[in-house]
Order: sequence, then C-alpha cells, then structure tokens
Amino acid sequence: MRIIHTSDWHLGRKLRGIDRTPEIALALDEILTYAQDQSIDAVLVAGDIFDVPNPTVEAERVAYEFFCKLNQLAIPAVAIAGNHDSATRIDSLAQLLSLAGVRALGRPRLAEDGGVVSIDTASGRLCVGAMPFISERRLLSADDIWQKDSLEQRADYKTTVTTILQNLADGFQSKAVNVMMAHMTMDGAKFTGSEAAYYSGSMYSFAGQAIPSECQYVALGHIHRPQQIPNAAPTYYSGSLIQVDFGEVGDQKGFNIIEVESGRPAKVKFQPLTCQKPLKLVQCHWQDLDQHLEANRDYGGYLKFVIAVDIPPVGLADRVRKSCPQAIIVEPKLTVHSSKAQELVAQDSHRFEPIAEFQKFYRDRDRHLAPEVIAAFQELYMEFSDASH
Repeated sequence: MRIIHTSDWHLGRKLRGIDRTPEIALALDEILTYAQDQSIDAVLVAGDIFDVPNPTVEAERVAYEFFCKLNQLAIPAVAIAGNHDSATRIDSLAQLLSLAGVRALGRPRLAEDGGVVSIDTASGRLCVGAMPFISERRLLSADDIWQKDSLEQRADYKTTVTTILQNLADGFQSKAVNVMMAHMTMDGAKFTGSEAAYYSGSMYSFAGQAIPSECQYVALGHIHRPQQIPNAAPTYYSGSLIQVDFGEVGDQKGFNIIEVESGRPAKVKFQPLTCQKPLKLVQCHWQDLDQHLEANRDYGGYLKFVIAVDIPPVGLADRVRKSCPQAIIVEPKLTVHSSKAQELVAQDSHRFEPIAEFQKFYRDRDRHLAPEVIAAFQELYMEFSDASH
C-alpha cells in the first residue's frame, strides 16, 4: 500500500498582507499529479488545513477542489483538524466532505465512536487512528480547571491524550494496515519558529512512549520542519507545504510517501515540492546596502532585509522596495557602541505572541508583574482563543 502523508497547508496564510494561498494551491496540484502517476492508495492530512478558524472563500475553494480531484482519481483521504482549524467547522462539514471521499474529524473521539477510520483501498484495508488537536481546556473538566494546579492539569491532559491514543490503537485490525495520525508536539521535535508557540510548549509536548507500539506508521502534523522522531514506531512530521515564515528560510518542503503492508513497519520517503516563492533573509550593513539591492533585484521569492545602521534613516523601507519590491520586511538593526556589546540582535517583529508582548509592555515600563497576573492573562487569552475554535 502506498500512502501520502501531508500536513500544515495553512491555506489563507498571509505574510505582511500577501496571501500565500496561490503558492499552496500549486503545491497541492503537485501532490495530485504525484498521486495519479504513482498509484497512491490514500492521502492523510494531519491538520492545519487552514490558517485561521474562519478561512476565506478562496482558501476553502482550494481545499475542497483538491479533495474533489482526489475523489475523481478514486483516492480516499482522511483529514483531521489542527490547532489553527475550527474543529466545530470541520465536524459540521464532515458529512458533505464524505461525498468527496474524505473522512474528516474535527474533535477527537474514541475508536468505538468513529475515532478509527477504516477504508478499503485498491491495495487492501487501511485503518487510521485519527487524533485531531484539542486544547487542555476542551479536554479537561471544569472541576479539573478550577480545583487543580497547572502541574496537575498538565498531567491529567497528557494522561487523557495518551489513553485516547491507546484506545485508537486497540481499534486496529489484524489484517489491515494500521497507522496513527495526530496533530501534536513530540519531545525532541525541531521547530522552525513559525508554529503557534503556546501550543508547542511543555503542556502540549508528549514523550515517544505516548505513541502505541502497534502503529505501523505515525503521521504527525503541527511542526513545520519535516523530520523523523525517534520512536518504536516509524514516526514522522511531513512539515508545511510552503516556507510559511522567515524562520523557514532554506527549508525544503514536501510530503511523505509511505510504503507499507499489513504487519510490517512502514518504509518512508520524503518527496520534495517545488518552492514557488522561496523566502530569503538578507543581512547587511547600511554602507553595503546598494550592492545587496543589486544582487537581489531579480529574486523570484520574498525578501526580508535586516540592515545594520547607527541611526535609522528616514525612508529606508522605500529605498529598499524601490529596487526590490519583493522585500516585504525591512528592519533596521541598531549598532550599539559599548564595551559589553557591539550589536543588538534584531527581533522578528512580524511574529506576534500576545502573552510575551503583555509581559514586555510592563517590563519596558519597569513594572514587575506578579506570576498570578501573568497566569490570569494567559488563561483569559486562551479562553478567547478556544472560543474562536
């Protein structure tokens, strides 16, 4: 059996106002071509189909068109929600998506409630234990949240997720190909920095022992860098389809090809995709700016300029974009002349982390926040974040 594992499409993603959906659509077209040419039996989509819970019409069109074309090729698909997706929205569309040969799950469920998806493919039966992303506030009871401290909540959350994964594995079939698909963070995973920081922290990070050994392959989503996670079962992230942010400069994007037969561990191959608009970071000094502008004038992707200056000159961004209109981020980096440091490291201002910014706001004003105030803000932020899902 030959299976495609893909994840983290982030349809509708914008980078400084530029919609990346056309690039993602071309990547999906490449996957369709490969699926047709290489006689693929099924496609697994491990979450973060969309970049926001309420995607644009164009983002939805691209996703559903991909699934319809897969259906025309008689290739079934299984898709789960990630932390960027609306679980409620995906569950509400599941019945319609089933008409296009897609089994979609927004929220986790036990094997006996449909958490294990069984599909008869051209090469035999495939069982997929599907574990969509779920926040601790959705999984824990109100009593847990009010009566237990953060360490106890973390332990309960991880125990519950691990129990669900084992329940799904218990629903596997002896004569089928059995794989697990989950949108989650594994200990030891290498981040790009463009993943949602809160949902990648210690609360949401699982040890390899959480994955049942019965799995012939574990298809993971959430981390944007393709990689294998050391584990008893073959465990892989396929990564994002495009370079989502400048933390992914130079990363090769693609999807995984799994070759597997019942009762044997999977063989895995990474299949690269064409990078339509590669991201590039240009770091230079003000005095050398002209030569860097000339060298990148015809660059086919998007640029980020970080320019070392003594004093930020007026019109710096305009000057850069006059020669390189594809420079979507222009950041001056102040040079500091002191005995302790020569330069301040430029911060990636295009990444906004609300909790960190809340702390920084008061820190910049020399005001100390008590830990319980930070915790209260974090809880309030997560409450509003979860409500949007």
